[in-house]
Amino acid sequence: MLPFKNALVLAPHTDDGELGAGATIARLVDQGARVTYVAFSTAEQSVPEGLPRDILKTEVRLATASLGIAPENLIVLGHEVRKLNFARQDILEGLIALRRANAFDLVLMPSLKDIHQDHQTVALEGLRAFKGTTILGYELVWNNLSFDTTVFVKVSAEQLCRKVEALRQYQSQRGKDYTSEEFIFALARTRGVQIGAEYAESFEVVRWVMP
Repeated sequence: MLPFKNALVLAPHTDDGELGAGATIARLVDQGARVTYVAFSTAEQSVPEGLPRDILKTEVRLATASLGIAPENLIVLGHEVRKLNFARQDILEGLIALRRANAFDLVLMPSLKDIHQDHQTVALEGLRAFKGTTILGYELVWNNLSFDTTVFVKVSAEQLCRKVEALRQYQSQRGKDYTSEEFIFALARTRGVQIGAEYAESFEVVRWVMP
């Protein structure tokens, strides 16, 4: 059993949480933990031509449901993609309000070494808001300049399949190599080899708070 009962996932954009921690989210749900998912931007400006601008709002609901996250625990915000840094204070104040209203014992967020500007903003404001909580940075290999594999979570093939299924809900993002089933299983197998398990997801320790 993972030692967490009330987890918060911070996703700068819809699908980041699934990509970085989808199988771990599925495992948390399987063990009865409450998981809250916050998506800061639906990237309307980046939606492919011909699709509804708000399609990612629908897709993130389907994706998080595939992982077992309750609809009432999904929070979708409307910040503009690639401009989260202009809303740093609003993001911080929102996270502090969320912290005060919930007793989260785990925060999953982008790595502090993630070079995407929106990911950096969420990671830094997440650290400021939750500095008294255990925080793990999730792995997005295409954005990580470097990554310290300091935590491993063993996951099952079934949990990885749910991660794949969640990402399949993002039809507007299809064609990206890092959303493929082949890549997802290959990375999980690589992380599993590092700890003598079949599959795993890896995280960086940003902060570890012992009860």
